[in-house]
Amino acid sequence: MSSAATAVPTPLPDPIPARPKQALQQEARFGAAFFRRHGWRLGLLFAGVLLPLWAFAELADEVREQEGFPFDTPILLAANAMARSGFDQLFLFFSAIGYQYGVVPVDIALVLLLAFKRRLHEGLFAGIALAGSGLLNVAAKQFFARDRPSLWESIAPEDNYSFPSGHAMGSMTLALVLVALAWPTRWRWPVLLAMAVFVTMVGLSRVYLGVHYPSDILAGWTAASVWTVGAYLLVFRGHLRPWRVGETRA
Repeated sequence: MSSAATAVPTPLPDPIPARPKQALQQEARFGAAFFRRHGWRLGLLFAGVLLPLWAFAELADEVREQEGFPFDTPILLAANAMARSGFDQLFLFFSAIGYQYGVVPVDIALVLLLAFKRRLHEGLFAGIALAGSGLLNVAAKQFFARDRPSLWESIAPEDNYSFPSGHAMGSMTLALVLVALAWPTRWRWPVLLAMAVFVTMVGLSRVYLGVHYPSDILAGWTAASVWTVGAYLLVFRGHLRPWRVGETRA
């Protein structure tokens, strides 16, 4: 038998040297552990900040260029067509509790209650989110200076600017704060369901009353989401979560 037949093939060299390969494996393990530990924060950042921020930017760009949205007028006219006395009272009620007679008093009471209970992180989060949302809305209205709809005479007229909706922004901010605080507790799903109905009805009430374009409502919801989730990630950074035992000191 020839020597060529019995020769052992020379193994191909490893394309990745041992030390760099070990470094890549270590980095992969570290990345997997990071995603297991902090994946929910990355998901929250993407769904609660990046996507709403993109949506708000698209809406704001059209408003700044004074271009209308094709869905605004048809939705307003459809809302006006369903006007009935019973609906009037229903949506007037949600419009009223969606701001000065509901959201604002609850905002103040919530922050004071958390402070009284010495839940410092929770109170700080609620205060930053709720007060900051209101200030941001006032500034945004002045910046964009969008006129209110004027398709018909509203039964609850407004005389300030339209974009973004203060009712939509305030109700969404309060809802997200309550959901975030309730999430580690057994109340998460009842609070989430109640706030989903509340925010939706407040937004619909402003369109039904003819004082906001649907795009104003969407802008208010997205801006509130960005601000509130950002405040949450800022206050509850690291390993801290709402109501964590022993975490009552800043």
